Amino acid sequence: MKSFIPYFAVAAVLAAIIWAVSFGTLPPADFTFCNGDEIKTVDPAIVTGAPEGRIINALFEGLTRWNPKTLEPEPAVAASWDISDDKLTYTFHLRKNARWSDDTQVTADDFVWSWRRFLHPATGAEYAYELWYIVGAEEFTTGKIKSDFSSVGIKALDRQTLQVQLKHPVPYFLSLVGFYPMFPVNQRCVRKHGYPAWTKPENIVCNGPFRLKFRRIRDRIRLVKSDTYWDRDNVRLNVIDALAVSSSTTMLNLYMTGRADWITTVPVEVIPELMKRPEGDFTPSPFLAVYYYVVNTTKPPLDDKRVRQALALAIDKQQIVDKVARAGQQPARSLVPTEIRKYIDYIPAECGQYNIEEAGRLLAEAGYPGGRGMPKVEILYNTSENHKAIAELLQAQWKRALGVDVRLRNQEWTTYLNSRRQKKYQIARAGWIGDYVDPNTFLDMFVTDSPQNHTGWSNTEYDRLIDFAQQEPDEKKRLAYFHRAERILMDEMPVIPIYFYVSTSMVRSYVKGFYPNIQDVHPLRAIWIEGKGEGGRKSRN
Repeated sequence: MKSFIPYFAVAAVLAAIIWAVSFGTLPPADFTFCNGDEIKTVDPAIVTGAPEGRIINALFEGLTRWNPKTLEPEPAVAASWDISDDKLTYTFHLRKNARWSDDTQVTADDFVWSWRRFLHPATGAEYAYELWYIVGAEEFTTGKIKSDFSSVGIKALDRQTLQVQLKHPVPYFLSLVGFYPMFPVNQRCVRKHGYPAWTKPENIVCNGPFRLKFRRIRDRIRLVKSDTYWDRDNVRLNVIDALAVSSSTTMLNLYMTGRADWITTVPVEVIPELMKRPEGDFTPSPFLAVYYYVVNTTKPPLDDKRVRQALALAIDKQQIVDKVARAGQQPARSLVPTEIRKYIDYIPAECGQYNIEEAGRLLAEAGYPGGRGMPKVEILYNTSENHKAIAELLQAQWKRALGVDVRLRNQEWTTYLNSRRQKKYQIARAGWIGDYVDPNTFLDMFVTDSPQNHTGWSNTEYDRLIDFAQQEPDEKKRLAYFHRAERILMDEMPVIPIYFYVSTSMVRSYVKGFYPNIQDVHPLRAIWIEGKGEGGRKSRN
């Protein structure tokens, strides 16, 4: 650690001073973690980011929840469920002691109302397609069913019984309803205050293990244990601070000076030293996630498949993981992480290997020999030292290998997301963590009408194969359809996979209930402090 302690010492002191002077003194939290970028909102229906997901998972709860060790779905608001023999009808039996934070009962009608809101086209939920497995859901979102929600397969049979009718079997449906976009919101609260006022701490009504005490922009979100949560006796943290910190350097400063118990990433420059720490608090492990670039295929020159292929083949991904990522990440030649093979019998389809000669040939065939006449290309990325370093390395690689000039553009998280959605970019950094262990969670993003498809790319055969896979009951045939679809995606190159992630978290040894898993998900309800720091530590702020 000697090699980087001087580097961080001054910065740590400055960070501590700024934190203290800017935000005053607070009573200590039991557990403090760095959550990454400032979150967009705590409305489950309209967010897609990991920082938002961590907070929403603490404030709300769905029909199921994910086991913190295995991520298997287990009873949550639904105490039990029945599945019909044809696997098309799910009947969920809700707990009578599932309560909102205003101490009213969580009912089946709350789920019907919330899912109707989630699916409604006016909401603009990017994850709405995840419920299109339900009879009539897609038609409702796309406006084919205008206002009559009764034809959608979501019914409240009584206050405590919710019935869901699927169009075809969905092997991961129980996991899906434990994913945060499917969480219920309190309809009385939303109707009374409207958006975004209903999400304010003084107004919000939630049903999860924690309540929103306050939110201070550019500082923190404070969560406190809910006294109305059905499983509150097994929630062992009383106060949690989620710090809005996007800089990995600042995260490490806060961790090394005892101001954070868990950080989600670290500066790449110090990874070799961190891996030698005797504390063993930095142990990168693979999980189901891919770092990739999306390409706006709607405008020249990136509307030409040969240009996209050339750019992809000219990326030295091994250099990126060796020189920038540096934590054991693996170069990616598929969108679906190869780690999935440890869990299901799926072999991802791969794109071509690093090949400068072939890249140059394709670019010349597209009309840009040696990069001559090729318009300057722009890479968009959200604020992060790592994203910047990768973009700068790609800039250099493409210039050296192809003669292509590249400019870089950095935007903060919310603006960056809006630029991608509105296709106000050429090439943009992206990352995706699987929402469940299935290739569908990666591949269905790029069907023509997916709200997650920000590339403008459309392929009829790809859409057809994904549709076949989603409806195919035979597992072997289903995965074969996905493989054929991914082969098309890796040939057309509207997305360029860069590497498969590993977890780069650091967490204190006295933090318990924090388990490595394939989705790098760590429910706050399952975490507790044991030993050092138990019962809170000295005030840090």
